[in-house]
Amino acid sequence: MSGEAQAWAISGTYLESCNCDPICPCRTVGGRKGGRSTHGVCMGVLSWEVQDGGRGDVSLAGLRVVLALKYDDDEAGSPWDYVLFLDDRADADQRRLLEAIFMGELGGAPEQQFPWVFKPGRPIGTRIAPIELDHSEKRGWFRAGNEVTVRVGKPVADQVPVTCIIPGHHRSGHEVHGESIAVHADPLDFGFEEVCGYWSTFSYSSED
Repeated sequence: MSGEAQAWAISGTYLESCNCDPICPCRTVGGRKGGRSTHGVCMGVLSWEVQDGGRGDVSLAGLRVVLALKYDDDEAGSPWDYVLFLDDRADADQRRLLEAIFMGELGGAPEQQFPWVFKPGRPIGTRIAPIELDHSEKRGWFRAGNEVTVRVGKPVADQVPVTCIIPGHHRSGHEVHGESIAVHADPLDFGFEEVCGYWSTFSYSSED
């Protein structure tokens, strides 16, 4: 394929929650770069809803992706163990494109913004699931089949600008209170309440 045919771009909304205390210490806060996770081991879930974009004649608009993860700050390279969930409404071409983008196989923004791509990673597998979500800026939620359920609450009050590398430090967003996380995606199995979360928009492309 030519470079033009390979070009891709997607944009939409993003919501995550992990077991850290708010504000998550991996964030950049007031321009100050983050560091270690609250407990040394991070367990959480990320979600995206594509509102626009794709590649060529393959549109990804309206489709959703969820990633459940775990990593240890004290393991060399802090590799991510993760399960990627793809929207069961996607057809075969859409699934292949979603997986290639979010696994970093097509280059671009993921090579700079997805830690499971630019760091060592141990993908557990890709699973197809019904993904439901509400990416409201307050009290959002999402679920992937029976394996992942996340619910967040109101934004964290009185904060300086807080950014997250995954949607991008160049994009505004806000920290939210994570109400609950439940993950039963073998071998990942964890649950937490009263933790942290983050809401933002994203715009990724092969040109970034």
